[in-house]
Amino acid sequence: MNLTRFAKARHATKSFDPARKIPAAVIDELKELIRFSPSSVNSQPWHFVVAQSDAARARVAKSMQPGYAYNEAKVTRASHVLVLCVRKDMDEAHLNAVLEQEAADGRFASDEAKTVQQNTRGFYVNLHRERDDLSAWMEKQAFLALGTLLIGASTLEIDACPMEGFDAKALDEELGLAERGLTSIVVVGLGYRSADDFNAKLPKSRLSAEAVFTELV
Repeated sequence: MNLTRFAKARHATKSFDPARKIPAAVIDELKELIRFSPSSVNSQPWHFVVAQSDAARARVAKSMQPGYAYNEAKVTRASHVLVLCVRKDMDEAHLNAVLEQEAADGRFASDEAKTVQQNTRGFYVNLHRERDDLSAWMEKQAFLALGTLLIGASTLEIDACPMEGFDAKALDEELGLAERGLTSIVVVGLGYRSADDFNAKLPKSRLSAEAVFTELV
C-alpha cells in the first residue's frame, strides 16, 4: 500500500454533501482507530464526543456563533462531527484507570513490571506539572489522535475538516464537559465533499523536501 497517496489526496473539506451519510461500520472503524492512537507513556488524556443527528450537530454548531460563523455549515452539513477533548488535569483516578486497563489487557508480566510502568508514567506527568506545561503536553497527545483520524479517514475515502475556529468555553458548557474534567480543543467534520467544495479542486502545496529535511551524515 502506498500511504503517501492518501496524504496527498486528503484536504480540509470546505463543503459537505448533507445528503450523503457515512455508514455506521465506517464510523465504528474510525472510532476504534483513534482509540488506538499513540500517546506519550500511554497516557491517553483524551475523550471524543460523536455528534451524528441533526440535533446533535446543531448543538456543536452553536459554538461557531458569532465569531466563527464561517465554520457553522461545515458542522451542520457534515455526516458526523467529532469533538476532540482533553483532560484538564492528569489526576490519580485517570492514571489508575489506565494502569488497571493495561493490567487487564495483559501488559505486565509481574507486579514489578506494573510498578515500573506506574512510576515511569508518574515521572513524566509530574515533570510536566513542574514545568507548568501539563495542559500543553496533554493537548499534544490529542493532536496525535487528530493526525491518526485524518489519515485514517482518507484511507477509508471519508472527507474531513478539522476546525479550531469555535468558542471552546461555549462548547464545553453546551456539552457539559467542564464538570467531567474535560475541555474541547478541535472539532472535526466528517462526511463526503459536495460539488462546490472549492478546496478539492486546488493543488496540494507543501514546502520542498530540501526545506523540511536535514540529512545527517
